[in-house]
Amino acid sequence: MTLTSDQYLRYARHLTLPEFGVAGQEKLLKSAVLLIGAGGLGSPLALYLAAAGVGRIGIMDFDVVDVSNLQRQVMHRTQDIGTSKAQSAKRAIKELNPGVQVELYEEGITSANALQIVAKYDIVIDGTDNFPTRYLVNDACVMLGKVNIYGSIYRFEGQATVFDARRNAAGATAGPCYRCLYPEPPPPGEVPSCSEGGVLGVLPGMIAMIQATEAIKIITGIGTSLVGRFLRYDAMNMSIRELKLRKDPTCPLCSAHPTITQLIDYDQFCGLKRGESAGSAESGEPEEREMTVQEYAALREAGTEHLLLDVREPFELGICQIDGNVNIPLGQLPQRLGEIEAWKDRLIVSQCKSGRRSMVALEKLKKHGFTKVVNLAGGILAWADEIDESMAQY
Repeated sequence: MTLTSDQYLRYARHLTLPEFGVAGQEKLLKSAVLLIGAGGLGSPLALYLAAAGVGRIGIMDFDVVDVSNLQRQVMHRTQDIGTSKAQSAKRAIKELNPGVQVELYEEGITSANALQIVAKYDIVIDGTDNFPTRYLVNDACVMLGKVNIYGSIYRFEGQATVFDARRNAAGATAGPCYRCLYPEPPPPGEVPSCSEGGVLGVLPGMIAMIQATEAIKIITGIGTSLVGRFLRYDAMNMSIRELKLRKDPTCPLCSAHPTITQLIDYDQFCGLKRGESAGSAESGEPEEREMTVQEYAALREAGTEHLLLDVREPFELGICQIDGNVNIPLGQLPQRLGEIEAWKDRLIVSQCKSGRRSMVALEKLKKHGFTKVVNLAGGILAWADEIDESMAQY
């Protein structure tokens, strides 16, 4: 393709770089990148890739802009609150660079749609914060031979690497995949999301810049990528540590003899299926570990005796809470079990923001002899969505 006079002006600083030049810019303009998530990582990624001249950008996000997003999701504005993140992303990209083609997928990535969508792009950049999606994106990219640029953030720390599933003449992938790094997902609730554990507002910008840089380098063929290298960034100490990543010769996905050859149920793989039952240690009978918000509303309406244990932090209760709760933050629970000792053999409903921390609390209580504990599936967010729409959300 030949650059237009407007493109020569817009990308002049790229064209001046001898390692980049017109050839590099033309490669960017012909490229296609899929962003999974238009949140903390997706926001700076979309803006910088659009500014750099990536020709086609896919945005996949089913969420809407919330006021709590604005602390770090710099692509969205106050006036975008309540609107689609994907639509907000398209608006921001088009305002910055009208020449970029933007394709929206206002849905979540699933085993049913992943292969069809990912196949349309050269590079996939994962900006999500949950394990089922990370495994799904990884598996789809390996099966299709795509580059997956990984990033994650939590509190004051971030991680980034490149999983390159493009295959050489011998059929081997260029580097390890996500399953080589994490063969098994952590137990549900063990790793809090950003909404539960918090995140420094500027942190996503740092990790997204690494991801965007890697995308531009891979597209243009310059520099040395992060394939086989894993960066860990600590904002508190302003330090970056590099770890070596090696392919797992027994990886069930990217090894010479894979056992995973099609996409699976990733919620089930990560142990996130609702209504999961476990055998009672004493009776051997199945025990319900979760109840829906509708079931809990009926329980309250019937006046059934129970303790609602809210394991969120005190500041979260200042935003919204269900009446009648007892608040013991998850981190304090082991030291404060005496406060709820009277409920050891009585019904306790464990509740948090989304159901993750409360599931961890359930496990802790079970280990300490509490026999009738259930988790409120979806947490107070589900309660606000489905039972009390007047309740503030965050």
